[in-house]
Amino acid sequence: MIIYGVAFLAFCTLAGIFIGELLGKLIGVPANVGGVGIAMILLIFLGSYLSKRGLFTGKSEQGVEFWSAIYIPIVVAMAAQQNVYGALKGGPMAILAGTAAVAIGFALVPALSRIGQKKPETDVAPSLNKAPR
Repeated sequence: MIIYGVAFLAFCTLAGIFIGELLGKLIGVPANVGGVGIAMILLIFLGSYLSKRGLFTGKSEQGVEFWSAIYIPIVVAMAAQQNVYGALKGGPMAILAGTAAVAIGFALVPALSRIGQKKPETDVAPSLNKAPR
């Protein structure tokens, strides 16, 4: 059922946020450290594991696909929760890190787009040499 896919996504999100909060407390940072990334990794690995076992059917995958279709607005909403003012007030390092991440991301777009493309097949001209008789 589609609702199982949505529940699976919610479980991964809550587990990722919990682990991110715990990680933040362990290193002494009063914030969530990588919770969304951990949730995505959980989603990928657990989803793959359940699919191989036959426990994650096509209908359940539709629940995850539904949320992946609106992924960008969700990420924008998550980014709105971040303490941007505190980061900017902390100094120019936040601006430098953000600008560098965006620049590197833009620079990697051509390389990443080539990874998924198939190389065109070239026609090999027939050999002029005939096989020996």
